[in-house]
Amino acid sequence: MKMTRRGFLQATAATGLLVTVGTGVPALKALAEGENTAPIEGKWLSTTCQGCTSWCAARAYVVDGRVIKVSGNPNSKSNNGKVCPRSHIAIQQMYDPDRVKVPMKRTNPKKGRNEDPKFVPISWEEAIDTITDKMMELRNNHEPEKYVLMRGRYSYLRDIIYDATTKVFGSPNGISHSAICAEAEKFGPYFTEAFWDYRDYDLDKTRYALLWGADPIASNRQVPHAINIWGKVLDQATVVAIDPRLSATAAKANEWMPVIPGEDGALATAIAHVILTEGLWNKEFVGDFNDGINLFKEGETVSEESFTENYSYGVVKWWNLELKDRTPEWAAEKAGVPAEQIIRVARGFANAAPNAISWLSPGACMQVRGGYSAMAAHALNGLVGAADNVGGTLRGAKVPSGSIPSYDDYLDEIAKKGKKNKKIDQRGYKEFPALKEGKSGGGVVTNNLADAMLNKDPYEVKMAIAYWNNFAFSCSGTQRWEKALEELPFFVHITTNPAEMTQYADIVLPAAMHMFEKWAFVKSKANKVAYASIQQRMVEPLWDVRIDESEVPWLIAESLAKKGFPNLFNYFKTEFKDPETGKAPTNSMEFTIYSTKMMTQNMWDPSKEKKGDSLNGWQDFVDKGVWNSAEYPYRKKWEDFGTKTKKFEFYSETLKKALEGHAEKHNTDVNDIMQTTKYLARGEMAFIPHYEEPFRWGDSSEFPFVFFEHRSRLNREARSANTLWYQEFKDVDPGDEAWDDVAKINPADAGKIGIKSGDTIKITSPIGSITCTAKLWEGVRPGTVGKCFGQGHWAYGKIAALDYGKRTPRGGNNNEILPADYERLSGSTARHGGVTRVKIEKA
Repeated sequence: MKMTRRGFLQATAATGLLVTVGTGVPALKALAEGENTAPIEGKWLSTTCQGCTSWCAARAYVVDGRVIKVSGNPNSKSNNGKVCPRSHIAIQQMYDPDRVKVPMKRTNPKKGRNEDPKFVPISWEEAIDTITDKMMELRNNHEPEKYVLMRGRYSYLRDIIYDATTKVFGSPNGISHSAICAEAEKFGPYFTEAFWDYRDYDLDKTRYALLWGADPIASNRQVPHAINIWGKVLDQATVVAIDPRLSATAAKANEWMPVIPGEDGALATAIAHVILTEGLWNKEFVGDFNDGINLFKEGETVSEESFTENYSYGVVKWWNLELKDRTPEWAAEKAGVPAEQIIRVARGFANAAPNAISWLSPGACMQVRGGYSAMAAHALNGLVGAADNVGGTLRGAKVPSGSIPSYDDYLDEIAKKGKKNKKIDQRGYKEFPALKEGKSGGGVVTNNLADAMLNKDPYEVKMAIAYWNNFAFSCSGTQRWEKALEELPFFVHITTNPAEMTQYADIVLPAAMHMFEKWAFVKSKANKVAYASIQQRMVEPLWDVRIDESEVPWLIAESLAKKGFPNLFNYFKTEFKDPETGKAPTNSMEFTIYSTKMMTQNMWDPSKEKKGDSLNGWQDFVDKGVWNSAEYPYRKKWEDFGTKTKKFEFYSETLKKALEGHAEKHNTDVNDIMQTTKYLARGEMAFIPHYEEPFRWGDSSEFPFVFFEHRSRLNREARSANTLWYQEFKDVDPGDEAWDDVAKINPADAGKIGIKSGDTIKITSPIGSITCTAKLWEGVRPGTVGKCFGQGHWAYGKIAALDYGKRTPRGGNNNEILPADYERLSGSTARHGGVTRVKIEKA
């Protein structure tokens, strides 16, 4: 039976997808709308989808112990009972016959992409015993810091394995995936308004949405909410998509600005220039000239004493240092967008204020010099009074969840000494300020972990456990990760599928699939509401899996106790108790459920005061599946944004303090830090949003095209590539093709090099080459090559890879041509903004 692509997308809000197919598991089959079928008796159970970073409250329909359908949770005020296509693909992900089914150990000591690990099945007891033998070796040698926990996607039980297990054992090295996702995106809001987090957006009341690389109806955050409300947004607001690709959102937008990748900062500063020269800034928020006469004239400096600010700080300094010369004509030359369009967009955005959104996404800032682009794009919200305001960007309410109990009393002397060591990813080094929340070394530099391991700097890593991640596929410069994992003496991978990273493991542990087999909770925000939502084991797993963040640590702690180190097990048994009965856990599943209950008690316990839904106990939370906060109030932070000046900072005293602190730590000055981190700014320019010329790998004479990548609306963070629906419906992404991996090339460029649609091509950057299929498409700007992330697996399963047994990839992994570079001020990986040039030839 065939289901149309349109029908598949409609299923995100209407019909579900029924499970069917063999190999001892239910088959998977998409029901065509309107098919006459007998009623099926089952039960809706609450859960959460983590197919992207939206983390939507959802439900699954369970019949005879099998999940057959997925929908949104009608109790959710953030997504209004809707989910996107990713949630439906989760069914195939759970019933994937290529999943890791039992623990395995490596029998081939030689590691490498072309080496067969020769895995053999073992018991959970043998697997855990082998792991804890290695852990005890480190403790007995007084070197527990040489143990690393690599965290990928997570629930909010994460700190059991990521923090407590690691620290009580004696290592500082809980290393998260965060910097390969978006830390540069948080840099802009923090150093303007002291908010290191993802923003909420008041789409319901906005009148203008300026999207910096964002594709809200397909990717980024809040996808189901955006899909659900986008018709209203288009009716009441102007939508402008700034993107080198005609994305799904751009195709619906009022204006498409096909910017040259990496030149977003030029557009942002030029828009600010127009707003100021034409007197369009929000005077209630920013303030005004003392005599009411606009003195912002092109090329002319302004006296700071002539302007009185209200809720902002440094607008005149920003003008004098940067904006006075950033004309639309200048930006047109840099960004490849007409000056007339820049002026039109600037006026429209300002005239809609404060009901306007400057929506920053990773595409505009995850580049080597992207921190200041992030500041410039986000500063537009302050300039028009949209920050924390109606119809604009919002911080969002908070979820009053609990945290893990203190483990301080369980740290022995070895642990206390070990966890004082430097973290292995080199955060806080001179080259890597990683200024999360203004602290030198406060953030993570995930992708640099591979180089730190290879260079044994600050020390050697002898053992690592990784879960819910695949850094040998998902990190740029993957070749370094393959080498680092080859050299790692002992590696454990907790995973659902045999991923690229798994091929280097000594022990492989089968993980429960998050949406249907796991107990946990997550929290997020959208639509002015923060929420906590449940994940519950609604079906018995078909295979011998354990929950990564809770059951595996329990089993490790239990084994360590038998070998003479009881501290972690005592902590788990003593500090984690059922808040309803007071009972201590006696096994790994009880520990998991009690942990979930403890950390969500503030929401479900009627005796706990909170601003939001009233739930009648734990079971009510499990049944309803979600707790919603009260709506976030507008202008909550206007009196004190939390910056050094308490105001929205166009001249960032907060950044100045952070950079000066990092420089002092390394006995140097800010100018030296700027040079070390590959920035061009010197002096006071380092403290304001400003334009930086993009840093690109490769000379244009050898590599004539700028490469950029984008995300798929079907991509469960590269974990859905082994599902049939992902491959069959891949062409729902504009410009892409089903069952293929295409590089989209503008026809004007392709004609010059003799490339036609369907040609097999080799794309080469300064660090490597990949092979894929050419697709001539006018939806990418000339001079660029655009390619979706997610294909190119040489492992993961028989569908994701073209030939899993021979390690032949289906297409090419972008990360094999993207160099390992960074936006160093935040620690973020630089994977967007055209970080590398490429050349194209027929393969």
